[in-house]
Amino acid sequence: MYQSVPRTNPDPRALVEAALAGDVRAKARLFTLVENGGSEAQLVLASLAPRIGHAQVVGITGPPGAGKSTLVSRLAGALRLRGETVAVLAVDPSSPITGGAVLGDRIRMQNLHGDPGAYVRSLSTRGAVGGLARAVEDLVTVADALGFDHVLVETVGAGQDEADIAAIAPTVVLVEVPHLGDDVQAIKAGILEIADIFVVNKADREGADQAAAVLRTMLSLVHHPEAWKPPVLKISAINGEGISPLLDAVAAHQKYRQTNGSLEAWRVERARRRLLDGVRERLFERLLATVSRDELDALAVAVAEHRIAFGQAVENLLAVGRESVSL
Repeated sequence: MYQSVPRTNPDPRALVEAALAGDVRAKARLFTLVENGGSEAQLVLASLAPRIGHAQVVGITGPPGAGKSTLVSRLAGALRLRGETVAVLAVDPSSPITGGAVLGDRIRMQNLHGDPGAYVRSLSTRGAVGGLARAVEDLVTVADALGFDHVLVETVGAGQDEADIAAIAPTVVLVEVPHLGDDVQAIKAGILEIADIFVVNKADREGADQAAAVLRTMLSLVHHPEAWKPPVLKISAINGEGISPLLDAVAAHQKYRQTNGSLEAWRVERARRRLLDGVRERLFERLLATVSRDELDALAVAVAEHRIAFGQAVENLLAVGRESVSL
């Protein structure tokens, strides 16, 4: 039996124990602790590591206004009706000036409020590239370790960079709407190559059949490295129509990846990428700790005044870092 966790400066280990025991507040505080990062977050993630690898993670992406939040809400509700638990991580765009965000997905998903088998968390991008907050991968780990059957990750719909979702979710759903616009630009965005399932939302509107036909035509021109043929589904999230076929398509894709071994390969590649990202961050932190602000400013001025090439300035910075390490 776990003990109640104090509201201020909680012991991360006690917080993990309480969250695993089902304490709803402890779960929320655990997500917050990990999102904020730091040494305690790393301690939590290390203790949760042996418990991950069971949740089905699905990325939901697409342009702003495509109805992603409504669709995610419907998917989560349908999963709960099936008796399965679900965590929703909805990434909202942040202000480039204040860093704040509306975080409105909790408002849109009121149907999940108070449901112990569902958890909704809005995150600010905090300037992260690709429409995903930097902490999303860690929060997926937390949701997985806490025993959620499904984790739905909704991106802000940032355009070309939203392809980053493929590095976080082994199944990616692209949401489009009638009247796609510039078909060629859609191909340039690179989304066609990373999406596993295509959805034409707002299918009750005129132009849905045409949009689905356009997507199928474009998909026929794109080479997919795997034998999986991405389906194109028409859905009306606002009316709740087509949700069940989408869930079936998601399950079919995940089973396909498990069967042909590509899911395990994806996990290894994801781990490799995260390792390299972590090394880069640590090296960058160590470098900044060895280079003074005056030295950095002096190099920046020299580059701006064309007295030194950019590449040479980088080498100079690295040389300072190497000298400090050798000492």
